[in-house]
Amino acid sequence: MVEIELDGQKVEVNEGSMVMHAAEKAGTYIPHFCYHKKLSIAANCRMCLVDVEKAPKPMPACATPVTQGMIVRTKSDKAIKAQQSVMEFLLINHPLDCPICDQGGECQLQDLAVGYGGSSSRYAEEKRVVFHKDVGPLISMEEMSRCIHCTRCVRFGQEVAGVMELGMINRGEHSEITTIAGESIDSELSGNMIDICPVGALTSKPFRYSARTWELSRRKSVSPHDSTGANLIVQVKNHQVLRVVPLENEAINECWIADRDRFSYESLNGPDRLTQPMLKQGGEWKTVDWQTALEYVANGLKQIGASHGANSIGALVSPHSTVEELFLAARLVRGLGSDSIDYRLRNAEFSAPEGARWLGTSIASLSELQRVLVVGSNLRKDHPLFAQRIRQAARKGAQVHALASAEADWALPVAQFQVAPADQWVQALASIAAAVAQEKGLTAPFAADVSAQALAIAKSLLGGDRKAVLLGNAAAHHANASSLLALANWIARETGASVGYLTEAANTVGAQLVNAQPTGAGFNAGQMVQGALKAALLLNVEPAFDTAAGKAAVAGLNKAEMVVTLSPFKTNLDISDVLLPIAPFTETSGSFVNAEGRLQSFHAVVKPLGETRPAWKVLRVLGNLLGLGDFAFESSQEVLAQAALATAEQPLVAAGRLNNGSNAPIRASVAGEVAPVTAAIYQLDGLVRRAPSLQLTADARLALDEVTA
Repeated sequence: MVEIELDGQKVEVNEGSMVMHAAEKAGTYIPHFCYHKKLSIAANCRMCLVDVEKAPKPMPACATPVTQGMIVRTKSDKAIKAQQSVMEFLLINHPLDCPICDQGGECQLQDLAVGYGGSSSRYAEEKRVVFHKDVGPLISMEEMSRCIHCTRCVRFGQEVAGVMELGMINRGEHSEITTIAGESIDSELSGNMIDICPVGALTSKPFRYSARTWELSRRKSVSPHDSTGANLIVQVKNHQVLRVVPLENEAINECWIADRDRFSYESLNGPDRLTQPMLKQGGEWKTVDWQTALEYVANGLKQIGASHGANSIGALVSPHSTVEELFLAARLVRGLGSDSIDYRLRNAEFSAPEGARWLGTSIASLSELQRVLVVGSNLRKDHPLFAQRIRQAARKGAQVHALASAEADWALPVAQFQVAPADQWVQALASIAAAVAQEKGLTAPFAADVSAQALAIAKSLLGGDRKAVLLGNAAAHHANASSLLALANWIARETGASVGYLTEAANTVGAQLVNAQPTGAGFNAGQMVQGALKAALLLNVEPAFDTAAGKAAVAGLNKAEMVVTLSPFKTNLDISDVLLPIAPFTETSGSFVNAEGRLQSFHAVVKPLGETRPAWKVLRVLGNLLGLGDFAFESSQEVLAQAALATAEQPLVAAGRLNNGSNAPIRASVAGEVAPVTAAIYQLDGLVRRAPSLQLTADARLALDEVTA
């Protein structure tokens, strides 16, 4: 530790820290633009100049290392005058367009200009102009004359997103930030550039000119998309969501969110929203009241159960639904005497798990790993924020290895990228296990040849301290998923690594904890979409997009006598008999359990649209109409308490309930096995599928090209 004196206050910081870090620790604010705690130090804005005793001139606080006994003054005349001079230079070419700038009201330059800027400008020459650029559907670079060249966006691309899509060209006053890797910004984390831009140069294209920042109310929420459980601040005006930004949480998403977390809100007010219950009568859809719709469903379920048996009734439920919704859906189905409920919509194997599958370690620990083996995941697109953490680990020297059916650009250094068709993954993973066994003088768990690549991966995994074997969405949905897990467990045990699933959706872990899957003789999702049901409840599910069977699932569900869709959107019109409008995550309270087993609850941020109702309330009323017991819940908190997963005081689910163990025998895959079905980054759920800006991105167009091909 090094002790310095900062504005007369003694401060102790780690050796190698900068004056800026000491100021942060002491609670002293030093004005700055280019410095950001998550990015490397550039020291190019010079706004943080401070007075260091015995230094001949003011020094940049962000790039001046502390030394024992150093005396720093941040409020002296020398420091203030230096900061005022820098501000004058920054404002020389800056356009005076605060009244129409989207950054107005939350602009660092605006704030600091009040404290350090002059009341008039001495600059009389012509100002420079930087022409606007079209860099895609998400980020607006329409007013790049506002740019102050802090290079935060450049460093973010290099260091966090992994792709240097923006760079600075030319010199002096001709310098400008522009795209250098392509014509557009295509990173799945690109929206964070908007947040870290300290001026109005990079703004949100979908939000552009929608509202002034002081008109927006801010409410906390949780992302309903992937399994990170990113914390959000949802910004609302006139009961309408207009913007979503990150809520900082170091344990989960740090200060970043993925673009699908940020821009999927567009679908909440789109033309597809279902706002009233609807019944299909004589082949035509008619709007009805809630009482009529729910009585129709209750009577239909009673009649079908009586004539075809209870197990002919089943529910396909989305793992993007809340804990409370899944808990009540499971209770409803089982209250009718059926065990046919399943969240595993894209799975090809339906073995009974021995516990809830989860990440096997904390999300924060991914940044500190030294060895990683990722099996069956397009990591960067499936889990952008997990990929970002592993990218940080790789920057510190971690060795990352992958097994997948095609090599993908993860925007991080991958030591070994083993490519094999999905029906050869068991053999490929068995080869790595055999290599580990060979190195340790053990008997391999499954007979396999040791390839040179497998040997390199094995030797790497046997080194280092902090290690993880991570199974992705494709491994979870694999036709031989249990064998992949058994081999991953053996490798992890012998190399001292953790083993876990990255898990697909916001509430995949929660769905398992509330038993939203058959526990006895019920039909699984694969059987249900093949036509095993006479009455089907679809909770946030669009069979053509959300199931492994795709369009064949539509044909299978068409065999049912009654299909009830609970969705925020007008969907499943060809197979449904009843449409019940339920609230998306912004219009209901609920909870998600993320990949690390952390329970996060949230409240509604806007009123439900039209006649929309929270799904947990719909299921509660339906349970009461059916005469089922234990449906007397007054709030979603009561439902959560009944589910008994965790509490606000102890948000992590008890370790005993999370288990990636496997006693399944390892069997070789059969040639020609069905390839695992996974969702593209902007096809994951109904919200992102209906967000216009996300569907205009390069990733969305690429996914569409693959489907049409």
